[in-house]
Amino acid sequence: MDSYRNGEPHPPIMRGSPPKMVPPRLDWDRPPWNRWSFQHIREIVPTVEVWRGEMSVRVLPNASVDLEALPVVDSVGTPTSLIGLLDETYTDGFLVLKNGAVVFERYFNGMTPRTLHLSQSMAKSVTASVCGILVGRGLIDPAALVTNYLPELSKTGWAGASVQHVLDMTTGVRFSEEYTDPYSEMGQTDVAAGWKPIPPGSDPDFKWPSNVWDLILGLKDQTRPHGAAFEYRSIETDVLAFIMERVSGIRLAELISQELWQKIGAEESACFTVDSAGYALADGGFNATLRDYGRFGQMLLENGGGIVPAQWIEATRTSVHGPHFNESLPEGGYHNQFWIVDPRSRALTCRGVFGQLIHIDWDNQMVVVKLSTYPDFTNTAYSIATRKAIDAIAAALG
Repeated sequence: MDSYRNGEPHPPIMRGSPPKMVPPRLDWDRPPWNRWSFQHIREIVPTVEVWRGEMSVRVLPNASVDLEALPVVDSVGTPTSLIGLLDETYTDGFLVLKNGAVVFERYFNGMTPRTLHLSQSMAKSVTASVCGILVGRGLIDPAALVTNYLPELSKTGWAGASVQHVLDMTTGVRFSEEYTDPYSEMGQTDVAAGWKPIPPGSDPDFKWPSNVWDLILGLKDQTRPHGAAFEYRSIETDVLAFIMERVSGIRLAELISQELWQKIGAEESACFTVDSAGYALADGGFNATLRDYGRFGQMLLENGGGIVPAQWIEATRTSVHGPHFNESLPEGGYHNQFWIVDPRSRALTCRGVFGQLIHIDWDNQMVVVKLSTYPDFTNTAYSIATRKAIDAIAAALG
């Protein structure tokens, strides 16, 4: 079944009692099901709360500007409006903060201000921000070997890799990020994380990992020397999370709650998906509200706001850039589990498949959050059009 845009008729997914259309366990994250499921993760897989605590909610002042008619271009370069682009790119929520105030906020596809939305790989940046806190306390040394913290990995592909290699995704560990191959390491991660069942009809002799740690222990091979090249592999974030849990003695969801979510003044508790061993999926299982993603971005824009060390954020904004780094970020870089837009602005972005984005722009004192449900894992044309629209918003706001 094809997906549907916000302006088109919506199929009755999970409507009625009993519901008429239920997302299949194998394809809940694929179109059109993801248009419902990314806002209802707690109804699909096990989750654990990331408590917001009892701290005061950070108030986001209102400085509303109607940007709906702002001229931008769509994914094929045709002039359109911002609201038209948001519809074209399957947007669920869109937020612009300028100088810490809300200037533009829109919800679509049934999303509300209280709805938790799946972050996909933006979770990597959330996790790494707390790693930066632990580094600042001297609990983790980025230059140290991974096996100093997780000696069990001495017989895996991470033998000889440093924590910084993991943070920058420059280890040589063999891991295929191929999303559509159920036997790829990414496909195995779906099973290990509890996101998917073992595919029906799969090879009965294939040994599927029982949880994420089991998967990590089974990754024995290297394809290149550590530090030789950047290669995006989600499992690196999970190795980082196990290091964080080991040095702190605290499970990841509670660690994120204590060190980050309570301190940024989140309005709602967040949640992580968990595997059969209770591990919170650091590489993509985080869920939060639109405004709370904005609060996270604003904390970064304020150079950590006394929560994440300012020197960690400053270091994160510096990377080896391009040329031709990435189709949608040709001058981009990657460092400490964040994407860097270009060497001039040094703006940071958190990105996730199916169109998740937090953009942190120091030059314009602006944070932009876009939560989406693309029909495809990635769409370069949508990403480029969104980046151009962000530039247009920055120019319009001055």
